[in-house]
Amino acid sequence: MEEQNLGAETERVGNRLIESSATSESGTVRTNDIETYYVRRGDGPPIVFIHGMAMSASEWEPQMEALGDEYTVVAYDVRGHGHTGGSDRDSYTMELYAADLDALLAALNVENPVLCGLSMGGCIAQMYAATYPEKVAGLVVSDTFTAAPLPFTGRLIFANLRFFGLLDRFIRYTTLNRFQTWVGNRFSPGVAGDGTTTQRLMEAAPTISHGEFVKIANSMARFPNSDLDASQITVPTLVMHGEDLPAVLRDMHGRLAEELTNADVEFTVIPDAGHASNIDNPDFFSTAVREFLARIASKRSQ
Repeated sequence: MEEQNLGAETERVGNRLIESSATSESGTVRTNDIETYYVRRGDGPPIVFIHGMAMSASEWEPQMEALGDEYTVVAYDVRGHGHTGGSDRDSYTMELYAADLDALLAALNVENPVLCGLSMGGCIAQMYAATYPEKVAGLVVSDTFTAAPLPFTGRLIFANLRFFGLLDRFIRYTTLNRFQTWVGNRFSPGVAGDGTTTQRLMEAAPTISHGEFVKIANSMARFPNSDLDASQITVPTLVMHGEDLPAVLRDMHGRLAEELTNADVEFTVIPDAGHASNIDNPDFFSTAVREFLARIASKRSQ
């Protein structure tokens, strides 16, 4: 869904170049050595959405539309993706993505948000919440991964991410869907998901260069070897996954929940959904997030 930004005006405010209208604001802000693209709507407690690998902020359009009536909703393009684009750095890490997010929140004056990340975005959200626990009000991660020790099948997922990052054809976004299908056929038959919508969102976003995608894929492949300590996450956390996610990926969510020893953890399975559960079943996903946000607010008021 494309935002109708009638009567929009563009101006520079400090280090931010913004385009605003009565309904939304979008623009770029300096975060470390890059200009990060963001979209912000609504008014209320903030929730920040972090997209998956090879996607963009537009992945979260259904949730921003659904939750913008009650919350300040922010989505952004992660380094290397979308309108943010790449950088001269030789490699990327989850720690770097978390530092970018911290700079973005500071520039936008967003304080104590709930973070909501899917797939790679969930890894970034975990890293941020573990690194800056005092800056987060809550955490939602869906269809994501864990840095906990994994069995062979789990390690194979990350090994294949590194391999696919080396393929030029991957940048045409066909291999990503094939990879998901291969995982499902190999480890769990009958994986469902709205691959058509995912493909459309990928193709609508600015093209990722081969060099950038290699850095992005490698950052995911190295995630199990990162410095993430999930026990440092102390905020209420909602862990979700699509019911048709391959078994090896479902198991990662159980392992993640076990690692969150100092967080109040809730677990939800999203029906009729695969890896991109916020797209496969957006109404259920948005409602689950809204109810989680209400529970956080209720606990704070007690």
